[in-house]
Amino acid sequence: VQLQASGGGLVQAGGSLRLSCAASDHTFSSYTIGWFRQAPGKEREFVSAISRNGGITFYADSVKGRFTISRDNARNTVYLQMNSLKPEDTAVYYCARTTRETTATSPGQYDYWGQGTQVTVSS
Repeated sequence: VQLQASGGGLVQAGGSLRLSCAASDHTFSSYTIGWFRQAPGKEREFVSAISRNGGITFYADSVKGRFTISRDNARNTVYLQMNSLKPEDTAVYYCARTTRETTATSPGQYDYWGQGTQVTVSS
């Protein structure tokens, strides 16, 4: 299976980006998908997760109300809509899969990762 994250870029503070995580495997709908991010010199941190059928979502407090996660299982894709971006959102964003529930927030609970996409928010 491959997870391909895309959609990153450079945006001004207050702007928006939509990240996509596309899977090559038809078993995509069997997994909870999470988004994580890692800024230079910092540990990888949980951002958001979505359940297998998209009915349950979970967010880190730092992004709640600004980011929205969704999925389209017919397209094997999960999206992360990021609004009201802040400079502190600057990081490499990764998507990953887990067989656990959406409350899985530790990177160690995810078993397969995409390659990451850079998000840079300028002030």
